[in-house]
Amino acid sequence: MKQSKAGLNTICTHTGEVEDKQFKGAVSPLYMSSSYAFEGVDVKRYPRYFNTPNQEALCKKVAALEHTEAGLIFGSGMAAVSTSLMAFLHAGDHIVLQKTLYGGTYNLIEEEFAKFGIEYSLTDGLKPEDFEAKIKKNTKVIYIETPSNPLLTITDLKAVALLAKKYNLVSMIDNTFASPVNQNPIDFGIDVVIHSATKYMGGHSDICAGAVASSAKNIDKIFQLAKNFGGSLSDYTVWLLERSMKTMGIRVKAQNENAQKMAEYLHQNKNVEKVYYPGLQSHPDYELAKSQMKGFGGMLSFELKNDIDAMDFQNALQLIKPSMSLAGVESTVLSPTLTSHSLLSAEEREKQGIKDGLIRFSVGIEEVEDLIADIEQALAKVK
Repeated sequence: MKQSKAGLNTICTHTGEVEDKQFKGAVSPLYMSSSYAFEGVDVKRYPRYFNTPNQEALCKKVAALEHTEAGLIFGSGMAAVSTSLMAFLHAGDHIVLQKTLYGGTYNLIEEEFAKFGIEYSLTDGLKPEDFEAKIKKNTKVIYIETPSNPLLTITDLKAVALLAKKYNLVSMIDNTFASPVNQNPIDFGIDVVIHSATKYMGGHSDICAGAVASSAKNIDKIFQLAKNFGGSLSDYTVWLLERSMKTMGIRVKAQNENAQKMAEYLHQNKNVEKVYYPGLQSHPDYELAKSQMKGFGGMLSFELKNDIDAMDFQNALQLIKPSMSLAGVESTVLSPTLTSHSLLSAEEREKQGIKDGLIRFSVGIEEVEDLIADIEQALAKVK
């Protein structure tokens, strides 16, 4: 099957299947072995080399979904982020990153880059000129995240890609919040696409994984470091991820639809101060999001009125679960200041516009009426 002619759900379901030559099962067989024949074979297989049958097959699915030549899967999203960055950065190099980033990524650059002699600059805004203003003679990489975590800011993919090419830089994106269903940055000229596969690719809140997709040349460069860093994924988790990705297309589209309805409901709710969701026309980058996204995603954030305690509200919810992670089929909420961005100082969070009362809402596949009813009952308890 040629991936370029296959539809999204066909790729999700069939690309990267491990062929069951003996029994012709509908599900890929699971190879739990960590030891493979060394002599008489073309490929020297070893889990840390990312090329066991299940690993190799799943990488093809990731690449097909992101319209790239190749892919790699990792033990976590941060393993994918750190390995990809370090593959293209060396002592004396400089990287430009957008100002709104996942807390784990920000902590990585803040805590580790100086140890390796790598310089970095955060942009003052998200316009192309904000990125260009930070480029230096030793800049090697531009790194973005759109929609961003947790404020759902939107960065212009095409503009950043063109800027990177103008200065001969490598452009990278954390595409986790969008998922390959809603956004394919490679189509806009971005070089390297990174995912926390724990999220929409996994989708069931039961695995931890990361993924990278790019050209074969870039993936080989990342692989050369990855095999030394050792962030590979166990074959059982690979098998679970491949299973989960079969339904990613229909799951994410259902979450898109629910999130749009929930954003509209919260936007008109008198107890809500502000809603952050790129699918709302009130979002400052609504038109930009519409131009580069196929769907607006299942993630949104909102701030309650000042007289309502955010944690009391979350604790009063009965159906929607307070939870550390996101993007599962069940709806969850959290306070970024206490979880995803807790490693940032209060001053750093303030710079990014992350308030203590901000609630991140990962919308699942439940009936919207039930989600609204849960929010209404929780508000009635805490008001």
